[in-house]
Amino acid sequence: MNNMIQTENLSKIFKVGFWGRKFPALNDVSLEVKEGEIFGFLGPNGAGKTTTIKILLGLIYPTSGRFFLMGKEGNSNSVKRDIGFLPENPFFYDYLTGREFLNLVGQLYGLNSDERIKRMDELFSLVGLKGAEDLQLRRYSKGMGQRIGIAQAIMNNPRLVILDEPMSGLDPIGRKEMRDIILRLKDDGKTVFFSTHILPDVEMICDRVGIVVKGKLKAIGKLDELVGDSLHSVEITAGGLSAEALKKIEKVSDKIIKRGKKVLITAKDNKVSSKVVSLIQKSKGELISLVPQKRSLEEYFMEKAESD
Repeated sequence: MNNMIQTENLSKIFKVGFWGRKFPALNDVSLEVKEGEIFGFLGPNGAGKTTTIKILLGLIYPTSGRFFLMGKEGNSNSVKRDIGFLPENPFFYDYLTGREFLNLVGQLYGLNSDERIKRMDELFSLVGLKGAEDLQLRRYSKGMGQRIGIAQAIMNNPRLVILDEPMSGLDPIGRKEMRDIILRLKDDGKTVFFSTHILPDVEMICDRVGIVVKGKLKAIGKLDELVGDSLHSVEITAGGLSAEALKKIEKVSDKIIKRGKKVLITAKDNKVSSKVVSLIQKSKGELISLVPQKRSLEEYFMEKAESD
């Protein structure tokens, strides 16, 4: 596959304060984003995610290093028409309706009237805003605002879509809707590069991820390659256990949490979980579930965030 984004030793130093103290926002970042994939750019607030995006879009210039978009070096004007962008905190003319706003965006891209009408119909359906086309943007919810933001970002039918914290501030329903939209963009053959610090969303939809901490790229790759498949623990849910049975299980297990008539038991490995299951059966208790727990992206992320 071709690289849609490639950075080589990308660095950015800002001068802050009265004395112009140097602040390294990015430090020697090299990464690749393949055509047709969903790439999650992870990091805590202030890690350098937005700085990277601004460099890719030509809004600021790197202090050193270089980057390529769709095989062309730097911020070539010839590739800008093939890029769609949604910032973290977009500003819209909120007195416009959704239809008026997208029509304006289409005009800026040079689409004729017929093209704009056809594209708007497609986009309102894609982002789930059918029925809200003629509603003023000031009456849109946060989630609806993010969806119209996605629509404007792909009005030009770009090959590469860059989203800065698209799930930020959304409730669980809004986040699911945003994930579904991103997956549909991939199905349409687009490459999606998005920054976030919301890890569950990344685990659900990303093909590969990069983790940036304090301006440094700490890891990059597929989730299963980074996290691995080693067993972290085993969670066992049981019911109908007597006080005597619980005492016996407490001696061999790592943790017990009582939830009404049910008990959540944590075992460190399969050997311990086998002992717990045997005790449950001998005491004539009910084994409700047994779930192996693998190392999570959150645990891996925290390791990288805390390493220096």
